[in-house]
Order: sequence, then C-alpha cells, then structure tokens
Amino acid sequence: MEYYLHIKLAHIFFALFSISFFVLRALWSVFESPRLKARWIRVLPHLNDTLLLVAAIYLVVVSHQYPFQQHWLTAKLAALVIYVVLGAMAIRRGHTPLQRGFFALLAIAVFIYIFAVAVTRSALPFG
Repeated sequence: MEYYLHIKLAHIFFALFSISFFVLRALWSVFESPRLKARWIRVLPHLNDTLLLVAAIYLVVVSHQYPFQQHWLTAKLAALVIYVVLGAMAIRRGHTPLQRGFFALLAIAVFIYIFAVAVTRSALPFG
C-alpha cells in the first residue's frame, strides 16, 4: 500500500494522456494526415497503454477489488474492451473519414463512461 497513491496518480495520468493522444490521432485519421504514419505515433500509444494497464493491475491487486466481484470494475473492464474496438475503428479500420469520425466520437463517449465509473465506483454513474 506504500505506493498506492503514486500508482493511482500515474494511472490517472496515463489515462488522461491516452484519451488526449487518441483525440489527436483520431483527428489526424479523419483528416487523413500523413503524421499518423510516423513510427513513434504508432508506438507511443501502446507503450502508454501498457503502463496504464500495469498500473491498473497493481491497483486491483493491492486494493483487493477485482472485476467480477466489484460490479463497477466489471463495467469498467467491459467498457475498456468496447473502447479499444471503437478506437481501432476510429484510427485504422474505418473505411471513410466519416466512419472514423463516428467511431472516434463513440470511443470518446465510452471513455467518459469509464471515467465516470471510476469516479463514482458505480456501474451506472449517470443514473
């Protein structure tokens, strides 16, 4: 528990960096910018998301709050999977700029849900 607060703050930082960088890449994808093809642009999100996931696993283990035991963590995990799929559609898999923009907006909405679940510790944060 000694490093819990530090890891929690790192987790929050990695999450905020993740969504910020996602929005930038989504805009580049919609506007078909060649910047999206730069190697560091393709690698950095994976590095950040790995650190985000490692921090999350540490927090789960240390706090003894596990998905499928805590409804809010289960909801957060399920939403994370949806966010990843929508993000892939927004950045790489969408066939047209309009499709990529639509998927990006959906991904952002799911991220907002994940954030709200984390803050409220409720699977229904808006209800």
